[in-house]
Amino acid sequence: MASQQHLEKMQLRQNYRNLWHTDLITTIHRHPLYCCFALWCGPCASYMLRKRALYDDMSRYTCCAGYMPCSGRCGESKCPEFCLCTEVFLCFGNSVASTRFLLQDEFNIQTTKCDNCIIGFMFCLQQIACIFSIVAMIVGSDEIQEASQILSCLADMVFCTVCACMQTQHKVEMDKRDGKFGPQPMAVPPVQQMSRIDQPIPPAAGYPPAAYGQPYPAQGYPPAAYPPPQYPPSGYSR
Repeated sequence: MASQQHLEKMQLRQNYRNLWHTDLITTIHRHPLYCCFALWCGPCASYMLRKRALYDDMSRYTCCAGYMPCSGRCGESKCPEFCLCTEVFLCFGNSVASTRFLLQDEFNIQTTKCDNCIIGFMFCLQQIACIFSIVAMIVGSDEIQEASQILSCLADMVFCTVCACMQTQHKVEMDKRDGKFGPQPMAVPPVQQMSRIDQPIPPAAGYPPAAYGQPYPAQGYPPAAYPPPQYPPSGYSR
């Protein structure tokens, strides 16, 4: 039942109409400092971003945002900070993905085809490295073993790099939400409105619309009617 609900959520996310403010390709040169921080201190970045995604209200916290079988059974209500620390260190990939899903559901953000290709390449490379490791164990060939080690290192590098870019995406999105750039910060939604997945039609945008700066020009309005002609009274003469 839970897996069916998650599948329906994934299908609904394809209909979202907003986009990330920064895609995965441009995060490195637009926000290099935070990318480096998320690369070398990934669990710390994941901890802070999840807490920000929950508006610093840890009573909302659920392990892996409810996407794992152990979610809600890890004592989150008693010690959510410790559970979050355990999550970001032991289930780092799931913690990054869970924060991503929370933001997508809150702001109706879709993932572009380019970002999907990058994430799919990361998963495929990890699977290929795993297959090579299994084959190297069975065959016992030194060449295959060396190839599997190279693929494993490459897969780990790609995984860490993509996760760092994803976390930078999350940080930029929450900077916009919290008013660090843009018109004004957004209000904290109630608990039942944290996810908009139950809406039949998602709103057009998650942020306040920009105000139009220029009024309509005077010539854009229809011309005023001319006053009726004033005729001289009958019998009048110069």
